[in-house]
Amino acid sequence: MKSRLLPAALALLAALAASAPARAQAEAPEAAQEAAQQALYQEALLALAEGRRTDASRALRRLIELEPRHAGAWLDLALIQCGLGNADEAERLFATVETRFDPSREILELISQTREDGCRPWTPNSLLSLTVGRGIDHNVNQGASTSTLKLGDGSFEVLLDEFLPKKDGYTTTSLEYLRDLTPNGTIGFAQLQSRRNDSLRQYDSSAAFGGFESPWRFGRWALRSAFVGGMVTLGGHVYQRQAQTQLRVTPPLSLPNNTVFNLMGGYTWTDYRRLTNFDARTMELRPELSHRRGSLYASASLGFLSDHGNSLRPGGKRHGQLLNLLLRSSLAAGATGELGYTRQTWLSARPYAPELFVPQTRDQATQVLRATLTYPINKNQSLLFEARAVRNRENIDIFQYNNRQFQLSWRWQP
Repeated sequence: MKSRLLPAALALLAALAASAPARAQAEAPEAAQEAAQQALYQEALLALAEGRRTDASRALRRLIELEPRHAGAWLDLALIQCGLGNADEAERLFATVETRFDPSREILELISQTREDGCRPWTPNSLLSLTVGRGIDHNVNQGASTSTLKLGDGSFEVLLDEFLPKKDGYTTTSLEYLRDLTPNGTIGFAQLQSRRNDSLRQYDSSAAFGGFESPWRFGRWALRSAFVGGMVTLGGHVYQRQAQTQLRVTPPLSLPNNTVFNLMGGYTWTDYRRLTNFDARTMELRPELSHRRGSLYASASLGFLSDHGNSLRPGGKRHGQLLNLLLRSSLAAGATGELGYTRQTWLSARPYAPELFVPQTRDQATQVLRATLTYPINKNQSLLFEARAVRNRENIDIFQYNNRQFQLSWRWQP
């Protein structure tokens, strides 16, 4: 009996072994197809989260072509089309969900409510913010922290009073406007700022800037490009014009939850209208790591800077670094606190101005510590208190300065 069972068992095992590769080969394409479907669906959901509804629609259509039985893709596509104002297309998709699938009662109620609300044409969202503040500045003119200047021959020159720190109060006004430009997440923005000093009116300043920002993707890489342009006035005259382009890249890294790594690159063109040979062309590369846990947000970035100016500019070319640290958290009574620290360094390529008895190669390090407390009055209004300390240290005495600023502001967002 045993002699008969053994060959049969061996034959059965051989047959199972022979069929295993065939099953694996049959299952492999199915697993690959399922992975492709999941990747497309995640791409669509991510596009929705970033406001790229056109990209989300495109990904969902590809998913439906790949898997016509994906009920979630049909429903999401119908809701997006309705949100874009394409009522006929949305109705066709809703009808497909109702007839081809077996939707739950909650899904049927969602479709019914969407039909009742109607598919209105896409309307861009906008945000307006007005801020008025009152503050005190302990060094409006960035006056030197020393009263004497050491010359190249070793002698000292006493600085005139106008080069020493001047304290004054000021009033500031800021108007910001943000608006969607396309259904695919492109936004436009504009900002106007004005500062009026109580006594030192020659240092009154204003600024006007505008630009746009667009999100897009390259495979699994998320990108965001931006362009900003504008000008700054000082004492009633145009002081500088500026234009900046920036690209932020988020690579598909495996990081802890709520942690994001970005790599930012930018180019800034600065034209000084009232200073000769001081124009700047600055390139920046800056990695940034941020983390969010509940109401707590923290970020850190370290930028590498290269500034190519006019060949006649004092000090010539220069390079430096920019460190940014930020911590933000919710506090009691609905308030929000924010603490920021910035350290920027510049090192020039050659002596600053030997012909003016300044033979040193300029080596600059500026530190800024900032604390902000925001308290909401109601849904549309809030109070902001900001304290700022600046410490600028250089190897050229006349450029060294310290400063402290305190400002209380009221913000209104209709």
